[in-house]
Amino acid sequence: MKVKQSHLILDACCVLNLCASGDFISILKTIPAQVAVTEVVKYQELKTLQSLISEDNHGGIQLEQSIEQGLLLIVDFESELEEQTFVNYVFEMGDDGESATFAIASHRRWSVATDDKKAISFFREVEPALQIFSTLEIIKHWAEMKNPSSNELKNVLNAVREKGRYLPSQKHPLFSWWQSAINVQE
Repeated sequence: MKVKQSHLILDACCVLNLCASGDFISILKTIPAQVAVTEVVKYQELKTLQSLISEDNHGGIQLEQSIEQGLLLIVDFESELEEQTFVNYVFEMGDDGESATFAIASHRRWSVATDDKKAISFFREVEPALQIFSTLEIIKHWAEMKNPSSNELKNVLNAVREKGRYLPSQKHPLFSWWQSAINVQE
């Protein structure tokens, strides 16, 4: 995973999926760029993650710890131009979290992580030079860096599937990797 820009900004869906993995902090530590989320995404996802904590998911706790440790920056609009782009993107995409993420990425020239197909299509059209990563690319990179056992990787992917309610499309370039890792025999 080569991040060409200085920062990788996570969309809400990626935050939720990576927190659901149970290894959020470990995953963040392997990303070769400063990782950030918008204030809008943090607010949205903390509400969702608080409900998951009761299901033995420490995602909300790890999210807060990652902020305290400086592994995850919380960013907000720095200019009227970023705010105006945000408003325009909300009109186009209809989602505050994605719109804030993409507006900041666009103006600051940051990479983005999202799994939303509509947002990916829109952003590739508007900002074709910026990199877009998916949950699977990030987790695969983490697996390559940390070399967890087959069962550990399977557990992480199952947690993302069950708690994050994430299932990659069969057209995703890493779908066969997902299938192989999640179907490993114990």
